[in-house]
Amino acid sequence: MDLERLQPKLFNEFKAILQSDRMNHAYLFSGDFASFEMSLYLAQSRFCDNLQDKLPCGHCRSCHLIEKREFTDLKIVEPTGQIIKTDTIKSLMREFSSSGFEGSAQVFIIRDCEKMHPNAANSLLKFIEEPQSSSYMILLTSDESKVLPTIKSRTQIFHFPKNKELLMEQAQQAGLLKSQAETMAELASSPQNLQELLQNKKNLDLLQVCQRFTGILLKKSEDVYLEVGRLVQVVPEKADQDLVFKILTILLAKDKEVRQARTYLQALYQARLMWQSNVSFQNAIEYMVIS
Repeated sequence: MDLERLQPKLFNEFKAILQSDRMNHAYLFSGDFASFEMSLYLAQSRFCDNLQDKLPCGHCRSCHLIEKREFTDLKIVEPTGQIIKTDTIKSLMREFSSSGFEGSAQVFIIRDCEKMHPNAANSLLKFIEEPQSSSYMILLTSDESKVLPTIKSRTQIFHFPKNKELLMEQAQQAGLLKSQAETMAELASSPQNLQELLQNKKNLDLLQVCQRFTGILLKKSEDVYLEVGRLVQVVPEKADQDLVFKILTILLAKDKEVRQARTYLQALYQARLMWQSNVSFQNAIEYMVIS
């Protein structure tokens, strides 16, 4: 799926930037929806062997290698576990002082940059403040609030909102009803993630169970206590329980104009905190229902 469909507005903005030779040396991309794909596109624009009106062709040797993340002068840093270590960033900084292998330019992409150790984040400031003319830094984050203010103030920030209409269309083409497609589009972070969710039939079964549960919950039916038992039985695994919390949040938020739904949303939030603190899933859901 191409960038023009994923992020049409941002794609046109960056086309104009590239065609007018205004690419900045440091960007912060906030949001996961196609931000990495855009980063690769910008990297291609620096190395493409056959630029078309200053835009990457997408077909040459360099473009193919960048798409496969195998291009020598493209460095991609990702967290190890839940952190990007200071040594990793310091090693990256040493490469800034050397010339590229393929040419003079270098592009550095740091994914989940909010997971950098504070010392690692501070190590980036020298480059951002004193950039080399042929080096580019692209930072990606899903949680902009956790990025150091000093980095945010020194980078050009672009926000990558989720394209819910495109995800809904994808879900409906896969055979989901409109209401189900809306929920799955809210749940998925990208077209690839949506495809993964849809390929697992268990996720669709969980969606139906959660729809039934919220329907009974909002009717104040005594049957809701029976539904708690059914819900607990089908989600013995922590990963599935986490998914249920996400689905219930989406479903109740759809009815947020109803006071009762807002009340349950607040209780669900507390129930999830309890569950994350090792309260059993059943006790957490029962707490929400009783509230």
